Order: sequence, then C-alpha cells, then structure tokens
Amino acid sequence: MRILGLDFGSKTVGVAVSDELLLTAQGVETIERKDENKLRKTCARIEELISLYGVEEIVLGLPKNMNNTEGERVEKTRAFGAMLERRTGLPVHYWDERLTTVAAEQVLMEQGVRRENRKQVIDKVAACLILQGYLDHLKMDSRRKEQEN
Repeated sequence: MRILGLDFGSKTVGVAVSDELLLTAQGVETIERKDENKLRKTCARIEELISLYGVEEIVLGLPKNMNNTEGERVEKTRAFGAMLERRTGLPVHYWDERLTTVAAEQVLMEQGVRRENRKQVIDKVAACLILQGYLDHLKMDSRRKEQEN
C-alpha cells in the first residue's frame, strides 16, 4: 500500500508518495496549471500517479491560518479534496500544513539549492513534509495502540 501526499496551491500541486512500508515520503513532481479554477488536467495527472504507484489513500495539506482558523484557502482545499474523493474513490485525509513551505525553503537552502531553482521544487518538498508528518503520526498511533494492548 502507498499513500499520496499533496500540497495544493493556487497554481501548483506538489506531489509526494510513500514507500510501500509507509515509512518514508519521496517527492514525485510539481503539477502546474495556468488557471487556479481549471483542475481537469490536474485531477487527470493525479489519477495517473495513483494508478502508477498503486496508491490507496491521499493526504492533502490543509493550509490553516497560524491562529488555527480556516480561511478561503482551506475552503478551496476541502473542495479539491472532495472532488478527488469522488473522482478516485479513495479516502482523502487532511493534514495541517502550517509552516511546511517555510520548512521546505529551509531544507532547500541547507542543501545549497539556488534561489531561482527553489521555486521549481518547493511544492514537491512541501508535499514530502506533509506526507512524512502523516506517516510519522501513523507510526506513533500504531505504537501507542501496541502499548495499550
């Protein structure tokens, strides 16, 4: 089983996928679109990736405000998630993505990626961080349940 991680933005969608053991997230690509409201090609590409990697679940970053409120981007993200659920039949889980883009920028800077090249990969790296956070949460949940039994 694999899980797909998505960082949904107004012009791009960063994509990551887990390994089959659900231990690590790897960046796959950044899907770009010209119009924020045109999602047909974006959804079609996501469906191709789901088929290619044998994905069974989707994790979608939820861009909450720093004070934990939900704004317009959250509404658009939830609408996108509902569309993905309808189109793919897969469950979509939402994961708090606050500060993932900042963390992705930091990772890229530490790796010495030049500023002009960071824009090309930052959403993919953010998708990795979103998915890795979710995978780590699953591992911790599993350990907690084992300890209770």
